[in-house]
Amino acid sequence: MHERLPVAMRDAVDEFGRHLARVDNRSQHTVRAYVGDVVSLLDHAAERGCAAPADLDISVLRSWLAARMRSGAARTSQARRAAAARTFTAWAHRAGLVPADPGAQLASPRAHRDLPNVLRADQAAALIESGAQAGRSAQDGSGAQDGSGAQGGRGAQGGRGARAESHASARQGGDGGHSGSGGAKDGSGTQGGTAEELRDRAVLELLYATGVRVSELCGLDRADLDESRRVVRVFGKGAKERAVPYSLPAQHALTAWLRHGRPALMTHASLDALFLGVKGGRLQQTVVRRIVDAAAKRAGLPHTSPHDLRHSAATHLLDGGADLRAVQDLLGHASLSSTQIYTHVSTERLRAAFKQAHPRA
Repeated sequence: MHERLPVAMRDAVDEFGRHLARVDNRSQHTVRAYVGDVVSLLDHAAERGCAAPADLDISVLRSWLAARMRSGAARTSQARRAAAARTFTAWAHRAGLVPADPGAQLASPRAHRDLPNVLRADQAAALIESGAQAGRSAQDGSGAQDGSGAQGGRGAQGGRGARAESHASARQGGDGGHSGSGGAKDGSGTQGGTAEELRDRAVLELLYATGVRVSELCGLDRADLDESRRVVRVFGKGAKERAVPYSLPAQHALTAWLRHGRPALMTHASLDALFLGVKGGRLQQTVVRRIVDAAAKRAGLPHTSPHDLRHSAATHLLDGGADLRAVQDLLGHASLSSTQIYTHVSTERLRAAFKQAHPRA
């Protein structure tokens, strides 16, 4: 589809992609999605006789969205397409490629948002504590190894300039680990379990304690950890930096990992990565997902992802009385509307408890 675009349109979308990545510092996922949407838009426009971005108008944008809707596109996909189109036309107008911005008139379909999967506090505790059983499971022969997976690190979030480039070799050489989780058996920072088990326990504790995204966790460096203040420096979407506190149990698990686990896995390729795979490279996102799911299975819970732990951490903070703005800062949400979904979760949980317990419900 990209190759059959008119030359002016093909050049425009290529430059737009470079702008998103280098100037706007958007993540690789966002760049890929937006460029794909714009290629689809321009292909639709070319079929309607447009030869250059200057030929775009609001009727073309609306007919493109309507065509996608007729093909069965979800409302969330339509909302993203509309956002991509508006971003492209705004950029094209600033770049002098279109005389006016037709996307400014384009309404976005309101996406339906399902409530996120959230564990109860006791379920989250059982999942984390299941890590303490990994050592015994491994001795029984039930620990399974996983393969390598999707690449982790800061590159997926836009990078950190020169420092991000210095991690390139480690990210490319990233590797897997055990799918089981584990850690120091008494949580005191003393050695207990293999290096992978210590790492997995620290991963579980830090995910739930901070609510960080899996890409943010895999991108952490050793220097990002401030052990004296129990704060971790996180670089989120758009390379935005935030400081997130973590719990005492997480500190114990991290201490055990840093003292007894990480040195055992370190190689020349490890550089500054906080969490390492079995080959010494930066821990990959796919491995983290397997760590979490394996811990959930040991705890007798359904499939659970790292993002479910993020949802759970946010909901439990609000349930405990945390301020919505504070939770927004901790999660790194650009908009408060993204955080407000967790108030709906808390309300639904309260309503369910009321219906179950109140005699006149």
